[in-house]
Amino acid sequence: MSASPTTTTMSGVFLPGDSTAVLREYDLPQPGPGQVLLKVGASGICGSDIGYIYRGYKTHKGLDGAPAYHGVIAGHEPAGTVVATGPGVHRVGPGDRVIVYHIVGCGECRNCRSGYFISCSDEERRKSYGWQRDGGHAPYLIAEESTCIPLPQELSFVDGSLIACGFGTAYEGLIRTAVNGSDTLLVAGLGPVGLAAAMIARCFGVRRVIGVERTPGRIDFVRGTGLVDDIVLADDNAVQNILELTGGEGCSVAVDASGSAPGRSVVVDAVAEWGRVSLLGEGGRLETEVSDSLLHKQVTIHASWVTSLQGMQDLTGLLARSGVHPELVVSHRMPLEEADAAYRLAAAGAEGKVVLVPGEFA
Repeated sequence: MSASPTTTTMSGVFLPGDSTAVLREYDLPQPGPGQVLLKVGASGICGSDIGYIYRGYKTHKGLDGAPAYHGVIAGHEPAGTVVATGPGVHRVGPGDRVIVYHIVGCGECRNCRSGYFISCSDEERRKSYGWQRDGGHAPYLIAEESTCIPLPQELSFVDGSLIACGFGTAYEGLIRTAVNGSDTLLVAGLGPVGLAAAMIARCFGVRRVIGVERTPGRIDFVRGTGLVDDIVLADDNAVQNILELTGGEGCSVAVDASGSAPGRSVVVDAVAEWGRVSLLGEGGRLETEVSDSLLHKQVTIHASWVTSLQGMQDLTGLLARSGVHPELVVSHRMPLEEADAAYRLAAAGAEGKVVLVPGEFA
């Protein structure tokens, strides 16, 4: 059982948009109807936070044309322990370990009823932790019970924080390709989401994973994880080198986690006949010749944005049963007090995932 907090204030991370992260003092929040108060165990830094908030509120505009980030406590990848509950909460209670699905939906539209709060059609009521409501870069967080997913004892809080966004994204993309043990997987972009795809594919029985990456430091880090069998340098010879590794056939499933036009071109050109492509990386463009690269190879392309509540819970169970830990892809665990340095590392292209770990969990 977790003890209720004895403090009335706390520090939280605010992102001014000028490539800094600032600690500010906030009142300790209290849970309302349907809400829980979490003691945050870990909270990841996401690439979308870097690109769309940390470096300036350039994109992702809200309904009124203003930035979608509303100046709240940052962080949409939290996991922690329930310490208090508001009226009407019945499914979780104090002491429960949970992951927080990072979007709160209206709960009533078709997408929400399917568990895809990420695609809630009510834009007035759809709110993301760390964007439109306070997120996990603080010692405590108010979460809706509807967004809480049980975190098994086999998985750490850092594991849970990675499942909360990046691993869920990779899982959904792989599920749509129906990846299985007969496949060879190609992953372009070996950052946290790309490595998540490699780890989850192993849980599905995939025996060979080929990765494409251009950053030397990241390549060395990836080799240390053992998640990827072959690493191909992202240069003009990447497609040819992948074809040579696969006896000229290409890979039956290919995932782009780079979010770049060159990365997407590699997965399209290096996927095998009747292959399945999954696009996961945000931003950029897809540029391809259609006839030879797509039509004549009978290629199927999937575009996937995060996962559902059910998908995230299924993934959590899969990882726990498989005995694997997402925190393998973490290169930096840092205390909340070093948030600015943590964001600088993430923005500079850290070798792996950067996670903030508040309080006694550091």
